[in-house]
Amino acid sequence: MATKAAHKRLAREYQNIQKNPPPYIVAHPSESNILEWHYILTGPAKTPYENGQYWGTLIFPPEYPFAPPAIRMHTPSGRFQPSTRLCLSISDFHPKSFNPAWEVSTILIGLLSFMTSEEMTTGSVSASETERRVFAARSRWWNSTGGGSHSNIAPGVHATTKGINNIKAGDGGLKFRTEWPELDQENWKWMKDNRIDVSTGQITPDPNATVATCSPEATALRRRPTGSVPRLGVVMEGGQVAREAGQSWILRHKIWLGLGLIFGYALITRLIADIQG
Repeated sequence: MATKAAHKRLAREYQNIQKNPPPYIVAHPSESNILEWHYILTGPAKTPYENGQYWGTLIFPPEYPFAPPAIRMHTPSGRFQPSTRLCLSISDFHPKSFNPAWEVSTILIGLLSFMTSEEMTTGSVSASETERRVFAARSRWWNSTGGGSHSNIAPGVHATTKGINNIKAGDGGLKFRTEWPELDQENWKWMKDNRIDVSTGQITPDPNATVATCSPEATALRRRPTGSVPRLGVVMEGGQVAREAGQSWILRHKIWLGLGLIFGYALITRLIADIQG
């Protein structure tokens, strides 16, 4: 439970961030708990995260602003492990370095700045630019479907009870929908307009279209990046991409290698028969 000072401070900061939202950032406290804030970072232009919709939480301690919040990003990004506490100078990993003058907007600006850098820390991961663009393109689908587990829309696909901190993996997008109802509606419209299969995040073909047209975000969904994304945890589609990209050269060329072995065996057998004859 928040102290009176923390409640007053966070209420004032909510008013400030509503009046003057920083670029690419929106945030609000949960209706049931002013210490639990939800944010959306929109990927800045000219970055691998462009137009991505990155949802996360700030969990403030009761003694805020004299102690920093725990920071998590739930949307798979190729930059952070989903729903994992991030070790930053503005997070609860470093309480002694936190400045009580910093506000919610300061914290989120710092998070966005760190996200668009390549600095590594606890909770961050490595990925290629292409992979991060694919995650950005799938971010709206992931947020509103819980990674394809929206059971009311996708028959046979059900929410799981596996919890990841305060967000449930495979919750069908329920938590996101509760905190961001307007954005959730926009996401479903976007998926419908771009023929996104809600269970997989893939584009479904349009049998009536002679020329395929879709938004830049939807176009990125067709890509199959190379490279790997280690330790992504709950990233559902990212795992499949990494497995495909990680196939060895031998597996990808096994047919030609098999034919080569057969041909070589036949040639050697013929040579041996000629010599003996």
